[in-house]
Amino acid sequence: MKRLPPLPALHTFVVTAQCCNFTRAAQQLHITQGAVSRQIAGLESHLGYPLFVRQARGLSLTPQGRELFPKMQQVFALITEAVDDLEQASEAIQLKAPTCVMRWLWPRLMRWQAERPDVPVELTTTVQHGVDFRREDFGAAIIYGPPPGTGMVARHLFDEQLTPVCAPQLLKGPTPLKCVADLEHHMLLHPTREDTDWETWLKAAGGTLGNVSKGQHFETLDLAMSVATHGTGVAIGDWALIAEDLANGQLAMPFDLKVRTGLGYYLVYPQRAKASAGLVELFDWLLVQAGGR
Repeated sequence: MKRLPPLPALHTFVVTAQCCNFTRAAQQLHITQGAVSRQIAGLESHLGYPLFVRQARGLSLTPQGRELFPKMQQVFALITEAVDDLEQASEAIQLKAPTCVMRWLWPRLMRWQAERPDVPVELTTTVQHGVDFRREDFGAAIIYGPPPGTGMVARHLFDEQLTPVCAPQLLKGPTPLKCVADLEHHMLLHPTREDTDWETWLKAAGGTLGNVSKGQHFETLDLAMSVATHGTGVAIGDWALIAEDLANGQLAMPFDLKVRTGLGYYLVYPQRAKASAGLVELFDWLLVQAGGR
């Protein structure tokens, strides 16, 4: 089998062919002009034919050089792509997520890291619901709100569905929850500083309550749910985020009604960037998790 020419010499040939000038090629390769000339001469000797025609005003490719040049360009482009892919695979995915989704996201990320330690994720939580990839140095994010606009690739995770939840013992306590009006006799717990979630659900349920604004307000969904599990009130929460608490009996739904708000959760990454293989696998895995909640 014929011995292949040395890779450095082939790389020098590609750079020189792009500019057809030994001096400029030497500058790009950070070597001397004499080193470029010697590598090209050695490559021509190895191949058995000339690659350049030396002229007073520069260089031009020979027919053999013109045929070899695009093929070597493809080879080095593939090498560059392979190295970039490996570097991306070894780097941790920088993921931003709002605190409101952490009840759902955190245990799943722990499972992901146990199953795929080769694709690490560095999570940053925030009270913000969106992301600005032009100003924020994240590779991907989970956002909450309406469907995202241009500038990012988005995959729908799940929709927000509001429903009241409480500790199971509250359902059969001194003031059981049999109809919407029974909520008047319980402390209402809000996952935000606003009354919007309760008001949205009550409007869909066709009821009104006089104690909505008198309830307790919390900074996060997690805090409101934790208080609800102790039986001290009825919280309004996103069914998609608290399904595991319902399944294991920590929380119960006193009513069947779940109200879609038109908002949802989306996995996104910047449109200008190429998603790494690891990020694509993580997104696909999280989507399966969302479908099985």
